[in-house]
Amino acid sequence: QVQLVESGGGLVQAGGSLRLSCAASESIFSINVMGWYRQAPGKQREMVATIPKEGSTNYADSVKGRFTISRDNVKNMVYLQMNSLKPEDTAVYYCAAKRGLFWRDWGQGTQVTVSS
Repeated sequence: QVQLVESGGGLVQAGGSLRLSCAASESIFSINVMGWYRQAPGKQREMVATIPKEGSTNYADSVKGRFTISRDNVKNMVYLQMNSLKPEDTAVYYCAAKRGLFWRDWGQGTQVTVSS
């Protein structure tokens, strides 16, 4: 099991930017897919962005063109650059690792709050 620790959340005004970081306790080089999910109060957890070992990134329609996911397999880090933030982006953001067919490992989450 890989331990994931998120950081970088906080309070920001609408239109602002934040960069979330996810530090993994071991190499992510062989992990099939890394991703960011989020959960707003009263809502289900939803996928925000995913990045495979090889191939294309994937984004939720609601964040396309505003968010960018990246991974650094040397530093064992995953990032989520969030620009043009909106109040509806307010949520707890989770880093996750998909090994095999399932999302097996999750971080503890970091709160992002966007004020209007």
